[in-house]
Amino acid sequence: MAITATPAPGADAPAPVRRGRFPLARILHRAFVVLMYFFMLCPLIFVVWLSFFKDAILFFPPSGHTTQWYLKAWDNDAFANGFLFSLQVAVLAAVAGVVMGVLAALGIVRYKFAGGRTVNTLLLSPLLIPGIVAGIAIYLFYLAAENFLDMDIVGTYGGLVIAHVCLTIPWTVRLVSASMAGLDPSIEEAARNLGASGRAAFLRVTLPMLRPGIVAAALFSFVVSFENLELSLSLVGPGHTTLPIAIMQYLEFNLDPTIAAVASVQILLLGIVMLVTDRFVKLSQVV
Repeated sequence: MAITATPAPGADAPAPVRRGRFPLARILHRAFVVLMYFFMLCPLIFVVWLSFFKDAILFFPPSGHTTQWYLKAWDNDAFANGFLFSLQVAVLAAVAGVVMGVLAALGIVRYKFAGGRTVNTLLLSPLLIPGIVAGIAIYLFYLAAENFLDMDIVGTYGGLVIAHVCLTIPWTVRLVSASMAGLDPSIEEAARNLGASGRAAFLRVTLPMLRPGIVAAALFSFVVSFENLELSLSLVGPGHTTLPIAIMQYLEFNLDPTIAAVASVQILLLGIVMLVTDRFVKLSQVV
């Protein structure tokens, strides 16, 4: 005869354990997430696939696959020179933008002053302006500055780099500010109480803690500058062409998978940079 335990009077009966609750809902949710990821990545996947099409005239399905378009892109001087020029501009813009952006973020976050929010809004405002509008505005400003200073600015290397620096500063301010929001100011105060000067405490305590945000800001600034087209379109001079402009010029007279090969290499490069950036600061915090 089986003996079953009965709960004591007044005691609540244990709630039954429910297993496998709504399994169909979880399956549908995961399927929906996978479909959304595929939908967002589909253009990139198609561009990479297109770069291996054998036919010079694009049609679907292809008659075969080949890697000859990558070799053709490598032999094209416009793409090679555009890549090197974009690399130079992006590196200089990232370094200068990060230095000025870090100083601006420190001033806004650490020091409270009248008009601090206005300055922060002003520094972040380029993120809200369409690229083509910003490019035309900088072009018109350069023309006015040329008339006032009696010197060439439009079409010069320095003018293009300065414009790209203005493009990278907002991202640096946003990333470094997000990193500083999670810092404990008492750590730096403890370093000062132990005898460290303000400069030493900043260089040896605060700056190392900001290193992930600064590295992420540098990488993100590089990506923004390297792939920019709208801002550079009206500011490049003769003999200086960035890679996005070289791609656009190639498309004016050609429509073969060579451009897809160049775009695939660019996607790979920027994807690696973004993955490295996500290792330091999660992109969900800034996007």
